[in-house]
Amino acid sequence: MTAARIGPARIGPARIGNCSGFYGDRLTAMREMLEGGELDYLTGDYLAELTMLILGKDQLKDPSLGYARTYVAQVADCLGLALERGVKLVANAGGLNPAGLAAKLTEVATVLGLDAKIAYVDGDNLAPRAAELGLGNALTANAYLGAFGIARALDEGADIVVTGRVTDASVVVGPAIAHHGWTRTSYDELAGAVVAGHVIECGTQATGGNFSGFLDLPRDATPLGFPLAEVAADGSFVVTKHAGTGGRVSVDTITAQLVYEIQSTLYLGPDVTTDLTSIRLEPDGADRVRVSGVVGMPPPERLKVCVNELGGFRNQMEFVLTGLDIEAKAAWLRTQLDERLAANPPASVDWSLGALPLPDADTEEGASCLLRVTVKAPSADAVGKTFTAAAVELALASYPGFTLTAPPGRGSPYGIYRPEYVDRSEVTEKVHLWDGTELVIEAPATAVELPSVVAVVDPLAVPADAPTSVHPLGTFVHARSGDKGGDANVGLWIGQAAGAAADLREQRIAWLLRLITPDAIRTFLPEAAGLAVEVYPLPNLGGVNVLIRGLLGDGVAASTRFDPQAKAVGEWLRSRHVHIPEELL
Repeated sequence: MTAARIGPARIGPARIGNCSGFYGDRLTAMREMLEGGELDYLTGDYLAELTMLILGKDQLKDPSLGYARTYVAQVADCLGLALERGVKLVANAGGLNPAGLAAKLTEVATVLGLDAKIAYVDGDNLAPRAAELGLGNALTANAYLGAFGIARALDEGADIVVTGRVTDASVVVGPAIAHHGWTRTSYDELAGAVVAGHVIECGTQATGGNFSGFLDLPRDATPLGFPLAEVAADGSFVVTKHAGTGGRVSVDTITAQLVYEIQSTLYLGPDVTTDLTSIRLEPDGADRVRVSGVVGMPPPERLKVCVNELGGFRNQMEFVLTGLDIEAKAAWLRTQLDERLAANPPASVDWSLGALPLPDADTEEGASCLLRVTVKAPSADAVGKTFTAAAVELALASYPGFTLTAPPGRGSPYGIYRPEYVDRSEVTEKVHLWDGTELVIEAPATAVELPSVVAVVDPLAVPADAPTSVHPLGTFVHARSGDKGGDANVGLWIGQAAGAAADLREQRIAWLLRLITPDAIRTFLPEAAGLAVEVYPLPNLGGVNVLIRGLLGDGVAASTRFDPQAKAVGEWLRSRHVHIPEELL
């Protein structure tokens, strides 16, 4: 692999669609995208940190598994249509076993009587060398690969490319590289494609799903359309969706996805480092948003590795507390259950009491709240019948109205996620073609170690003499939140309010940038007290990104929070009351 073009550039933008944002997304989306309009490439993102753990457990039961099995069903349904329309399929559905998925897809094509060239990319799986590389006792350990392997497979003529653990955006960047013939040092172009990939890789989150401004969207039964990006040769692109599909593409729905699950103002990837402060958004017609100006820099020297370990076993029970004396009922139950578990205690016992009911409620449910207990232990026994029997045996011997939301169940294994880093020299990325040919993808020669950037937000508060009134933060502030391992990310921005003057929006942005500081976040979100909080301004997007370190503990699979993936933290933050200058309302 040299710095020369990976393949001949094609004329016009690369029309790259998405048909999956996670393992379990809408199964019919592949056909909808293929039938809905013109495409050159159709991508799917099936992997997350939690998904890698799920696939690892699959392989413990059956070593031939380890890939997203729903992708097989989608390709079986749509392969003939994709070949007929000349649409290349690219997905990271290979998970822990891209070779196994490629073999399965080859079987599917044979059964269908179709001649499909199926390639796969691997080299990310470091689990067999985990101890040697200092990665611990890993169930899964996968380096995040980039997009040049995908591009090479497409350049060789592949109809389908499946991969192991590439970055989420890489399934979009790879087709863009192949389409336009970019080189390893086409940093701005690569960065633009990374942003395009980040926008569309979560599927309908770019077209109105999980959007805090949903009240302004059509809310009928029409399924939200999946997004597509028209990526130009200079790396700029337009996000849109097929005509007649549900949802909406707007500056705000795109901003929502741009601030989702990011960390600092630099988006570090294996192919390029993307400056998130450089992004420019503008409307480009109905359901069309143009993204331009993205600046790229060399990638970091080391590759990130997703490591999952088996952490032990967990179980959970929920008790319903109704009527009067809720807190006293909860305290008595805790005392009783703690005593009964003392002989064989779990490693951890976490209690969570929901919001107290309103007085004089006119329904039984309205007069009730939930008390949840979650236990963890190294062995299944300590969280199995030992735990559930101790709770159930209190049914006639504890607080009045004792009842459970579900019958007791057995404990289940949970995993612990942690990020690690390895030198690129430890990873050999390979493309495997349908004829048995193997191609080694060389690492970029220009990688440099970039300094970590911690942005500082102006701490000035609203002047004390400015007239204010108390309102929810979400009065005109949008949010989207999610998980980054054990950390939570919350993006906040000022929406494009209908009828609001541009200067008013700029004033609101300036106010938000002053308001949101680490201490302010700890005040608004008491669960963040004592945690490291980082705030990064994104003025071009009209907002800030907030990173709350350690809110999710050892990651999604191990978290005992009510919202283990932090998906609703942004909505909680929007509901908090703040003093807003009246001139901004």
